[in-house]
Amino acid sequence: MSALRQRDTAGRDHAGEPVRLLTGPRILDGAGGEPEALAVRSGWIVTTGTRQELRDAHPGAEEVALDGALMVPGFNDAHCHPSQAALARVRADLDTVVGPEALAAALREQAERTPPDAWVVGQPWDERRHGHIDREFLDLVSRDRPVLAVHYSLHRAVVNSAGLAGLGYYSPRDAPHGGQLGATADGRLDGHLVERAWLDPWLPGTGQPSIVPSAAPEDQLAALAEVIAELHACGITSFCDALVTPVEQQMYAALEAEGRLTARVGMLRWHTYANSAPPPGDAPDPLRLRTVGVKMMLDGALSGGTCRCRSPYPSATGTDNGLNILSPEEFARTVQALHAEGIRVAVHANGDDAIATVLDVFESLPDNSIRNRIEHCSIVDDDLVARLASSRTIAVPFGSFVTLHGEKLTEYYGERTAMMCAHRSLREAGIVVAGSSDYPLAPADPVLALHSLTTRTTARGTIVGAEQRVSVREALDIYTRGSAAAADEEGIKGTLTPGRLADLTVLDTDLTTADPETRAAARVRSTWVGGECVHHS
Repeated sequence: MSALRQRDTAGRDHAGEPVRLLTGPRILDGAGGEPEALAVRSGWIVTTGTRQELRDAHPGAEEVALDGALMVPGFNDAHCHPSQAALARVRADLDTVVGPEALAAALREQAERTPPDAWVVGQPWDERRHGHIDREFLDLVSRDRPVLAVHYSLHRAVVNSAGLAGLGYYSPRDAPHGGQLGATADGRLDGHLVERAWLDPWLPGTGQPSIVPSAAPEDQLAALAEVIAELHACGITSFCDALVTPVEQQMYAALEAEGRLTARVGMLRWHTYANSAPPPGDAPDPLRLRTVGVKMMLDGALSGGTCRCRSPYPSATGTDNGLNILSPEEFARTVQALHAEGIRVAVHANGDDAIATVLDVFESLPDNSIRNRIEHCSIVDDDLVARLASSRTIAVPFGSFVTLHGEKLTEYYGERTAMMCAHRSLREAGIVVAGSSDYPLAPADPVLALHSLTTRTTARGTIVGAEQRVSVREALDIYTRGSAAAADEEGIKGTLTPGRLADLTVLDTDLTTADPETRAAARVRSTWVGGECVHHS
């Protein structure tokens, strides 16, 4: 793309439209340069240089001096779940209550708003805030109607007796492959559903009814717009929603049609809906909304202690290992079919055994022309890193999990934490490494993730895997150019250079010169998408 004559992907010529000059703080363009200003036309960067050079090249252009200490390419969260965060707010929003009594009251209020033939759903349940709940607790909310409390991790849930009966669960033996049903010592189900025991009823696939009802469309859109505004406040200009069905796709498409979709959104469609109609979000503006690939899940949660590892560990499953969510045959068959259609696959795999299984299938494909992804890609070793590189697989590790969960992860996985979320080893092998939060399972704040990536230090001061630290500039690259490449968008985003979209974040602190404590306290001054301000503190 020419620096002075920019065309967008639709072929529209913008050469005659007005230019705006963005100046102010120190600018890191993400490609090694530090221009004093950017010239922006119709959402694209057309030139960069000194202030005087751009004033001379664009006489009469509007000039906007941005307040702050550092401008960087807009943060891009390559794996998060904003639509799920929004939908939680239109159900019984358990994020707003503390304690078991308040949780029960919120579910009872939701029951009054829910049609009598629909499930009563609340989320996110978090035992740290709400305490332990089970079947008997939820029976106090209702004995006649199915009640579901979804865990904040999305990897498990709790139902009441009516819910168990509605799902056809009567003993632990009724659990599907890749799922688990919790039970008391005498074998009676306690209402806890793990992995596919609740995922399959929630995400049953094309043409099948979900146990989780939708809310009024206007309420869903208002909640989604609210969540996106909160992401902008963190400096996020783009994100990939890593779990969408036609319901969530329609939400994004409707918001875009109304002109209220202020972020750039990539979507990963859940694999049980891969054969449904073409996603509505791919038009009319793929620069704003597009499908990136199909999402699959092979093992459990890293911080939840249910991922699948090569050697035993004290798993939360009650065994010495985590769960295989899909059988090897089902997984391989699905990946091969999607590859034959030219569709990228993004596979949730945390443990080293699960990652090896994914690579076995990726390496068996007839070619590696499609850059498939491994979401989380948490526990690796040198051999797995080499295989990831040779197969051209993109890695999307957690950004902030070392800081958030370092001690807990060490309790589960021991010495393996030295190569957990191994951003340095992955990058040094030439692998595309993207930045991700897994929001709302963890805070969306990229500054928190940058702190974790550069220090590998927990809130208690424990250092976990120090050799995997990266520099500040490398961490910024992961959360900008790396995430863009994970969606095949490195040609239009990730750097503040001519021919790229004018998506940028301005911080109140120069992260490259501040000490770690000061960096961790940095805040976003403003966020810009297509040269337009979408957040200002």
